[in-house]
Amino acid sequence: MSKAGEGAGACGADREAAASRRWSTWTIMLCAAAILMITMGIRQTSGLFIAPIDQSTGLGIVSISLALAIGQFVWGLAQPLFGALADKGGPFAALVIGALVLALGLVLTPWAQSEWSLILTMGVLTAVGAGGGSFSVLIGASAQRLAPEWRPFAAGFINAGGSFGQFVFAPFIHAMTSAFGWVAAMFALAAAALATIPLAWRVGHDVSAPAAGGHAAKGLMVQVRASMRDTSYLCLHAGFFTCGFHVAFLVTHLPGEVALCGHSAAVSAASIGLIGLFNIAGSLCAGWLGTFWRMKYILAAMYGSRAVMIAIYLLAPKEPVTFYVFAAALGFTWLATVPPTAGLVAKLFGTRYLA
Repeated sequence: MSKAGEGAGACGADREAAASRRWSTWTIMLCAAAILMITMGIRQTSGLFIAPIDQSTGLGIVSISLALAIGQFVWGLAQPLFGALADKGGPFAALVIGALVLALGLVLTPWAQSEWSLILTMGVLTAVGAGGGSFSVLIGASAQRLAPEWRPFAAGFINAGGSFGQFVFAPFIHAMTSAFGWVAAMFALAAAALATIPLAWRVGHDVSAPAAGGHAAKGLMVQVRASMRDTSYLCLHAGFFTCGFHVAFLVTHLPGEVALCGHSAAVSAASIGLIGLFNIAGSLCAGWLGTFWRMKYILAAMYGSRAVMIAIYLLAPKEPVTFYVFAAALGFTWLATVPPTAGLVAKLFGTRYLA
C-alpha cells in the first residue's frame, strides 16, 4: 500500500474512533441525565404528597414534615456512602441498589399509618434509594468516563436532567392524584424508579474514555481526611449547605404556603414545575460558563442572587403570578450550583473519588 493510502486509512480510522467516542460520551450523558430525571423528579415533588397523606392518615403536617426533614438528612448522608461504593466497585451496583430501595420505600408508603412508619418509608427508604441515584454518583461516574474537556458541560447536562424531572413529575403527580388518588401516584413513581436499572447498565459499564490519573494514587480515606483540612473545601460545603436548605425548605413547604394563601394545588404543581423548567436552562448555562469562567465566581453570583429573590418574594403580594415569577427566577439557580461545585471538587482533588 502507498503512503498516501496508509495515511487515508489512518485518517479514516481516527474519524471512526472520534465518532465512537462522541457516541459513547452522549450515551453516558443521556442515560445519566435520564436516571437523575427520575430520582430527582421523585424527591423534589415529595411536598405534593403532604396534603393527601395528611387527609388519608390524619398524622398532621408536623409529623409528615418531620419524616421529610429526616429524609433530607438521610439523603445527604447516603450520597457519600453510595459514592464510595461507586468509586470502589463501579456505579452500576450503587445505582441498582438505589433504584430497588427507592421503589420499595414508595410502595410501602401508602401502608404507613403512624409517624414512625412514615419516617421509615419516606424518611429512610426513599431517601436512601434516591441517594443511590443522586447527582453525586452520576456526575462522579461520568467524570471518570469522559474526556476532561467534556466534564463541565456533562455536569450541567446531567444536572439539567434532574431539573427536567421536577418539571415533568410535578404535573404528572398532580394529574395522577386528581384522577386516581395519591396511592396510585406513589405506585407509578415506584415503577419509574425501577426503569432506571437498564439505564444504569450503560452508565456503569461504558469505560471507553477513562479519566486521567492525577490524584488516583491516594486512598479514599486519605483523600477524605485531606479534604476536611482544606479551607476551600469547607467553604464549599458551607455554600452547598445553604443551597440544600433553600431547596429542601421550598419543595417541602411551598405547597403549604400556596394553600395558606387560598390558592389551589394546581398553583403548587405549576410552581414546582416552573422551578424545574427554568433550572434546565440554569444548569446548562452553569455547565457552559464553567468551561471558561472561574467556578467560584459563578457560585457567588448564584447565592447572591438568591438572597435578592427571596427578599423580593417576602415583600410581594401572594398572588399566583408571584409564585410563578418567584419559581422561575429561583429555578434558574436551583440546582445549577451542582456543576460548579462538582467542578471545584474535581479541580481540588481530581475525579478518582469525586462521587
